[in-house]
Amino acid sequence: MYQTLLATIENGIYIITINRPDKLNALNKQVFTDLNTAIDEVNSNPEIKSVIITGAGPKAFVAGADITEFGGLNKDEAMALAKRGQEIFFKIENCKKPVVAAVNGFALGGGCELAMACHFRLCSENAKFGQPEVNLGLIPGYGGTQRLTQLVGKGKSMELQMTAHLVDATEALQLKLVNHVTAAESLLDKTKDILHVIMSKAPFAIGKIVECVNFAALSDSSFNNGKSGYAKEIEAFGDCFVTEDMKEGTAAFLEKRKANFTGK
Repeated sequence: MYQTLLATIENGIYIITINRPDKLNALNKQVFTDLNTAIDEVNSNPEIKSVIITGAGPKAFVAGADITEFGGLNKDEAMALAKRGQEIFFKIENCKKPVVAAVNGFALGGGCELAMACHFRLCSENAKFGQPEVNLGLIPGYGGTQRLTQLVGKGKSMELQMTAHLVDATEALQLKLVNHVTAAESLLDKTKDILHVIMSKAPFAIGKIVECVNFAALSDSSFNNGKSGYAKEIEAFGDCFVTEDMKEGTAAFLEKRKANFTGK
């Protein structure tokens, strides 16, 4: 089904592994095509309840974009490349099912941008993050200038991008770039454990949390039609209130039993 990805469903978790270890899983056009198809599969397949994105091999999650594809591009072609990457990463960011990055090594350039497009991140002790595009005379093009700023703040984002400094796992945790750091051999198990907890909750409500939290990051009213995040939350609360899952959840609470959510 995919040329550059490995994909398996395990107890409702779709594990997407970027599989170019000889190239440190660098993002090329085919990886983007495959990722786009994979997220469409996530959205359409009811067997898939959540997603892990990781990289093949012990060295890299994704060590960046495939620079060999940059040669000879003019301005319009470069902008089209960035636009396509952003569109696919937006699709990941706005997926109604939880998407978590399990960062198992280098997450640099486009790899850091991919990890940041996921709903949250775990990493192994050997992970390193960075936006070193300035070393190539470039800037991040797949949303990195925006998401890094949202996650670590303006000043630190400026410093990291201007210096091309690489952040190790300890610093990534301090900066709140990742939620958890684990030993390499424990990374996937820890990520699965968190997702199993999330998957026990109401799926419709999880999707609305994704929607509202992402909305909070949009400070420019031109992107959110002038609506405040609080107004968005009120609307989403109302949407949840009329679901079968809300009825089941409140009934289960009152009856002191575990809820059986169906996503309806």
